[in-house]
Amino acid sequence: MTTGLIDVHSHLLPGVDDGCKAVEESLACARILVDNGYTHSFCTPHIWPTFDNTIASIPPAVEKLQSALDDAKIPLKLTPGGEINLRPECASTPPDQVVTYAMHGKFALIDMWHDRIPEFVGPTIRRFQSLGLTVILAHPERMRAVQSDPAVVDFFTELGVLLQGNLQCFSDPPHADTRRVAERLLLDDRYFMLGSDLHSMEKVVSRMQGLKNARQLVGDAGIDRLMRANPSKLFEMT
Repeated sequence: MTTGLIDVHSHLLPGVDDGCKAVEESLACARILVDNGYTHSFCTPHIWPTFDNTIASIPPAVEKLQSALDDAKIPLKLTPGGEINLRPECASTPPDQVVTYAMHGKFALIDMWHDRIPEFVGPTIRRFQSLGLTVILAHPERMRAVQSDPAVVDFFTELGVLLQGNLQCFSDPPHADTRRVAERLLLDDRYFMLGSDLHSMEKVVSRMQGLKNARQLVGDAGIDRLMRANPSKLFEMT
Protein backbone atom coordinates (compact mmCIF):
# COMPACT_ATOMS: atom_id res chain seq x y z
CA MET A 1 0.00 0.00 0.00
CA THR A 2 1.38 3.39 -1.00
CA THR A 3 0.77 6.05 1.63
CA GLY A 4 1.98 9.29 3.02
CA LEU A 5 2.07 9.64 6.78
CA ILE A 6 -0.38 7.48 8.75
CA ASP A 7 -1.85 8.79 11.98
CA VAL A 8 -2.19 5.77 14.26
CA HIS A 9 -3.91 7.55 17.16
CA SER A 10 -6.54 10.23 16.76
CA HIS A 11 -9.79 11.37 18.30
CA LEU A 12 -11.19 12.75 15.06
CA LEU A 13 -14.64 11.20 15.39
CA PRO A 14 -16.97 13.99 16.48
CA GLY A 15 -18.98 13.76 19.68
CA VAL A 16 -18.02 10.25 20.75
CA ASP A 17 -15.44 10.99 23.47
CA ASP A 18 -13.31 13.94 24.64
CA GLY A 19 -12.03 14.57 21.12
CA CYS A 20 -13.49 16.68 18.32
CA LYS A 21 -16.87 18.05 19.35
CA ALA A 22 -18.48 18.52 15.94
CA VAL A 23 -17.89 17.44 12.36
CA GLU A 24 -16.67 20.93 11.45
CA GLU A 25 -13.83 20.58 13.94
CA SER A 26 -13.03 17.10 12.62
CA LEU A 27 -12.77 18.48 9.08
CA ALA A 28 -10.56 21.36 10.19
CA CYS A 29 -8.18 18.97 11.98
CA ALA A 30 -8.16 16.66 8.96
CA ARG A 31 -7.15 19.54 6.69
CA ILE A 32 -4.15 20.25 8.93
CA LEU A 33 -3.14 16.59 8.85
CA VAL A 34 -3.27 16.57 5.06
CA ASP A 35 -1.28 19.80 4.90
CA ASN A 36 1.42 18.08 6.94
CA GLY A 37 1.74 15.05 4.70
CA TYR A 38 -0.84 12.62 6.10
CA THR A 39 -2.88 10.47 3.75
CA HIS A 40 -4.43 8.08 6.30
CA SER A 41 -5.68 8.22 9.86
CA PHE A 42 -6.97 5.61 12.25
CA CYS A 43 -9.87 6.86 14.34
CA THR A 44 -9.17 5.54 17.84
CA PRO A 45 -11.86 6.79 20.25
CA HIS A 46 -11.52 6.01 23.93
CA ILE A 47 -12.83 2.64 25.04
CA TRP A 48 -13.89 3.63 28.55
CA PRO A 49 -16.98 2.78 30.61
CA THR A 50 -17.97 6.46 30.32
CA PHE A 51 -18.07 6.36 26.49
CA ASP A 52 -20.27 4.07 24.43
CA ASN A 53 -17.68 3.14 21.81
CA THR A 54 -17.74 -0.48 20.69
CA ILE A 55 -16.64 -2.76 17.89
CA ALA A 56 -20.16 -2.30 16.46
CA SER A 57 -20.51 1.47 16.82
CA ILE A 58 -17.11 2.73 15.68
CA PRO A 59 -17.07 1.61 11.99
CA PRO A 60 -20.38 3.36 11.12
CA ALA A 61 -19.14 6.54 12.80
CA VAL A 62 -15.95 6.34 10.73
CA GLU A 63 -17.94 5.82 7.53
CA LYS A 64 -20.07 8.87 8.32
CA LEU A 65 -17.03 11.08 8.90
CA GLN A 66 -15.35 9.68 5.79
CA SER A 67 -18.38 10.77 3.75
CA ALA A 68 -18.06 14.27 5.18
CA LEU A 69 -14.36 14.34 4.31
CA ASP A 70 -15.08 13.15 0.78
CA ASP A 71 -17.80 15.77 0.34
CA ALA A 72 -15.37 18.45 1.51
CA LYS A 73 -12.71 17.07 -0.85
CA ILE A 74 -10.25 16.44 1.99
CA PRO A 75 -7.99 13.56 0.83
CA LEU A 76 -7.66 11.70 4.11
CA LYS A 77 -8.60 8.01 4.33
CA LEU A 78 -10.04 6.93 7.67
CA THR A 79 -9.92 3.48 9.27
CA PRO A 80 -11.61 2.39 12.51
CA GLY A 81 -9.79 1.51 15.70
CA GLY A 82 -9.92 2.34 19.38
CA GLU A 83 -7.86 3.19 22.46
CA ILE A 84 -8.59 0.68 25.22
CA ASN A 85 -8.09 1.93 28.75
CA LEU A 86 -6.59 -1.15 30.40
CA ARG A 87 -8.64 -2.11 33.47
CA PRO A 88 -9.01 -5.39 35.39
CA GLU A 89 -12.32 -6.15 33.66
CA CYS A 90 -10.60 -6.06 30.23
CA ALA A 91 -9.39 -9.60 30.91
CA SER A 92 -12.96 -10.85 30.59
CA THR A 93 -13.86 -8.99 27.38
CA PRO A 94 -15.22 -11.53 24.87
CA PRO A 95 -12.72 -12.04 22.05
CA ASP A 96 -15.14 -10.78 19.41
CA GLN A 97 -15.69 -7.55 21.35
CA VAL A 98 -12.06 -6.42 21.66
CA VAL A 99 -11.60 -3.26 19.58
CA THR A 100 -8.56 -3.50 17.32
CA TYR A 101 -6.93 -1.59 14.48
CA ALA A 102 -9.10 -1.86 11.35
CA MET A 103 -11.20 -4.33 13.42
CA HIS A 104 -8.93 -7.06 12.03
CA GLY A 105 -8.25 -8.68 15.40
CA LYS A 106 -4.48 -8.33 15.06
CA PHE A 107 -3.25 -5.15 16.81
CA ALA A 108 -4.82 -3.59 19.92
CA LEU A 109 -3.99 -0.13 21.27
CA ILE A 110 -4.11 0.28 25.05
CA ASP A 111 -3.45 3.10 27.47
CA MET A 112 -3.03 3.35 31.23
CA TRP A 113 -2.26 6.04 33.77
CA HIS A 114 -0.40 4.67 36.77
CA ASP A 115 2.29 5.81 39.19
CA ARG A 116 3.17 2.13 39.61
CA ILE A 117 2.23 -0.81 37.40
CA PRO A 118 -0.68 -2.72 39.01
CA GLU A 119 -0.54 -6.48 39.27
CA PHE A 120 -3.42 -6.97 36.82
CA VAL A 121 -1.55 -5.35 33.91
CA GLY A 122 0.74 -8.27 33.02
CA PRO A 123 -1.96 -10.98 33.12
CA THR A 124 -4.42 -8.80 31.17
CA ILE A 125 -1.88 -8.10 28.44
CA ARG A 126 -1.02 -11.80 28.24
CA ARG A 127 -4.71 -12.61 27.92
CA PHE A 128 -4.98 -10.25 24.93
CA GLN A 129 -1.89 -11.89 23.46
CA SER A 130 -3.46 -15.32 23.91
CA LEU A 131 -6.18 -14.11 21.52
CA GLY A 132 -3.52 -13.57 18.85
CA LEU A 133 -3.28 -9.82 19.46
CA THR A 134 -0.15 -7.72 19.34
CA VAL A 135 -0.57 -5.14 22.08
CA ILE A 136 0.58 -1.55 21.56
CA LEU A 137 0.90 0.85 24.49
CA ALA A 138 -0.04 4.45 23.76
CA HIS A 139 2.20 7.27 24.99
CA PRO A 140 4.25 5.52 27.69
CA GLU A 141 6.19 8.77 28.12
CA ARG A 142 3.08 10.29 29.71
CA MET A 143 2.92 7.63 32.44
CA ARG A 144 4.31 8.72 35.80
CA ALA A 145 5.56 5.16 36.35
CA VAL A 146 7.81 5.45 33.27
CA GLN A 147 8.92 8.98 34.08
CA SER A 148 9.94 7.88 37.58
CA ASP A 149 11.64 4.66 36.49
CA PRO A 150 12.72 4.24 32.85
CA ALA A 151 13.19 0.51 33.50
CA VAL A 152 9.40 0.18 33.46
CA VAL A 153 9.68 0.35 29.68
CA ASP A 154 11.66 -2.89 29.82
CA PHE A 155 8.74 -4.51 31.64
CA PHE A 156 6.53 -3.79 28.65
CA THR A 157 9.03 -4.75 25.98
CA GLU A 158 9.79 -8.03 27.77
CA LEU A 159 6.05 -8.73 27.63
CA GLY A 160 6.16 -8.19 23.87
CA VAL A 161 4.28 -4.88 23.99
CA LEU A 162 5.05 -2.33 21.27
CA LEU A 163 5.25 1.38 22.10
CA GLN A 164 3.50 4.33 20.46
CA GLY A 165 4.87 7.80 21.15
CA ASN A 166 2.74 10.93 21.32
CA LEU A 167 3.77 13.79 19.02
CA GLN A 168 2.50 16.33 21.54
CA CYS A 169 5.29 15.40 23.95
CA PHE A 170 7.98 16.45 21.48
CA SER A 171 6.64 20.00 21.57
CA ASP A 172 6.29 20.18 25.35
CA PRO A 173 8.71 22.52 27.19
CA PRO A 174 12.30 21.18 27.05
CA HIS A 175 12.35 20.65 30.83
CA ALA A 176 9.08 18.66 30.91
CA ASP A 177 9.30 15.01 31.95
CA THR A 178 7.13 14.04 28.98
CA ARG A 179 9.54 15.56 26.49
CA ARG A 180 12.64 14.26 28.25
CA VAL A 181 11.33 10.68 28.26
CA ALA A 182 9.88 10.86 24.75
CA GLU A 183 13.14 12.09 23.26
CA ARG A 184 15.12 9.39 25.06
CA LEU A 185 12.77 6.62 23.90
CA LEU A 186 12.91 7.98 20.35
CA LEU A 187 16.70 8.23 20.25
CA ASP A 188 17.04 4.78 21.82
CA ASP A 189 14.79 3.33 19.08
CA ARG A 190 12.19 2.07 21.55
CA TYR A 191 9.10 3.24 19.65
CA PHE A 192 7.24 1.16 17.09
CA MET A 193 5.30 4.17 15.85
CA LEU A 194 4.32 7.77 16.59
CA GLY A 195 0.77 9.14 16.66
CA SER A 196 -0.77 12.57 17.00
CA ASP A 197 -3.38 11.71 19.67
CA LEU A 198 -5.13 14.85 18.41
CA HIS A 199 -8.29 15.83 20.22
CA SER A 200 -9.16 19.30 18.96
CA MET A 201 -8.19 22.23 16.79
CA GLU A 202 -6.75 23.84 19.89
CA LYS A 203 -4.11 21.12 20.19
CA VAL A 204 -3.48 19.90 16.65
CA VAL A 205 -0.94 22.63 15.84
CA SER A 206 1.26 21.63 18.77
CA ARG A 207 1.12 18.03 17.54
CA MET A 208 2.42 19.12 14.15
CA GLN A 209 5.22 21.08 15.83
CA GLY A 210 6.04 17.89 17.72
CA LEU A 211 6.30 16.11 14.37
CA LYS A 212 8.82 18.69 13.18
CA ASN A 213 10.84 18.34 16.38
CA ALA A 214 10.83 14.53 16.15
CA ARG A 215 11.96 14.74 12.53
CA GLN A 216 14.92 16.85 13.60
CA LEU A 217 15.93 14.09 16.03
CA VAL A 218 15.67 11.05 13.74
CA GLY A 219 15.52 12.48 10.23
CA ASP A 220 13.23 11.67 7.34
CA ALA A 221 14.14 7.97 7.37
CA GLY A 222 13.21 7.63 11.04
CA ILE A 223 9.89 9.38 10.57
CA ASP A 224 9.13 7.24 7.52
CA ARG A 225 9.66 4.08 9.56
CA LEU A 226 7.63 5.25 12.57
CA MET A 227 4.83 7.01 10.72
CA ARG A 228 4.47 5.12 7.47
CA ALA A 229 6.27 1.76 7.22
CA ASN A 230 5.44 0.34 10.65
CA PRO A 231 1.91 1.81 10.75
CA SER A 232 1.22 0.17 7.37
CA LYS A 233 1.34 -3.17 9.21
CA LEU A 234 -1.80 -2.20 11.13
CA PHE A 235 -3.86 -2.67 7.95
CA GLU A 236 -2.77 -6.30 7.57
CA MET A 237 -5.32 -9.00 8.25
CA THR A 238 -2.93 -11.90 8.88
